[in-house]
Amino acid sequence: MSTVTLRVFRGDAQGGTLQEYSVEAQEGMVVLDAVHQIQATQAPDLACRWNCKAGKCGSCGAEVNGKPKLMCMTRLDELDMSQPITVRPMKTFRVIRDLATDVSWNYKVNERITPFTPAPDTDWRMRQEDVDRVQEFRKCIECFLCQNVCHVLREHDEKEGFVGPRFLVRVAGLEMHPLDTADRLPLLKEAWGIGYCNITKCCTEVCPEEIRITDNAIIPLKERVVDEYYDPVLAFFRRLFGARKRPQARAEASDD
Repeated sequence: MSTVTLRVFRGDAQGGTLQEYSVEAQEGMVVLDAVHQIQATQAPDLACRWNCKAGKCGSCGAEVNGKPKLMCMTRLDELDMSQPITVRPMKTFRVIRDLATDVSWNYKVNERITPFTPAPDTDWRMRQEDVDRVQEFRKCIECFLCQNVCHVLREHDEKEGFVGPRFLVRVAGLEMHPLDTADRLPLLKEAWGIGYCNITKCCTEVCPEEIRITDNAIIPLKERVVDEYYDPVLAFFRRLFGARKRPQARAEASDD
């Protein structure tokens, strides 16, 4: 049994310091286990948000050695335990205390997203290929690691005109749903700020559910906005034949 040192942020929105704690590292131990051991034996007032400890609730996001990770899914033996392991709160969000951050902004953004809007007489049968296309986006556990690493939010604090990769994923799931009829392209272009994303794929790299955020969600949405507002050929045909209309919901034809 070896000993590992953790340098954990202690403080609040006004500031704080890194404090060192030594814990006994056992086989299979994750960073969250080490934090719990610190709470149990050395610092009972250490604030840390967690819930399932199984990588499904998304609650225990933090920055481990400078990288956004779920503490419950980050094994100590994957890190260099000969050096102190630094654990900080997510940088993009306001610190409440210690490792707990205020992520309520994300829920306010979620309220701005146009909800699923099927036609009144929708036939709810769908093709399997359509189900497969949007199923990936449903895997999101809202850990907000992608929001935390996004440079638009992290470095530029652009929270007024940009919704962030997590909610571009949600919009993609709605826009690609064959039964949805809402037109979100004007909002994507303006209020939701998809143009701010420069597709560095940093959000994809930190996603614990391995959602291909950039390739499968953001880039297709960017292409739709470009086709609608900037493609000169499509603009010419729209002038000839009229404005674009949202395709009506399509459904699997019945064999009956």
